[in-house]
Amino acid sequence: MEIKFKVWYEKDGEVLFGGGRRELLAAVDKYHSLTAAAKHMKMSYRAAWGRLRASEERLGKKLVESHPPNRALQLTKEARSLMSRFDKLEQEMRDLVLKLSQDEGNSR
Repeated sequence: MEIKFKVWYEKDGEVLFGGGRRELLAAVDKYHSLTAAAKHMKMSYRAAWGRLRASEERLGKKLVESHPPNRALQLTKEARSLMSRFDKLEQEMRDLVLKLSQDEGNSR
């Protein structure tokens, strides 16, 4: 038996943030471009833009900012904090699942 899980933040039935959006922000941080981040994730620019904007609107916080002169995208402090908290929650869930799996294996 194997325990699987996914973690995401939701409000009023709408996704605020999850693994996919975390991955998108990490790609934006790496490439400083939503176009390149979308390409890296094998998704359309429109889909990436829609997810980013939906999260920003639902959270009421900017997650990315563009900076002149080349309009490179950078993550905001809020985005980095959200990613850090999400990573911590996901790691805690992994640890719990591992413990439960070990406990299940020991009870046989």
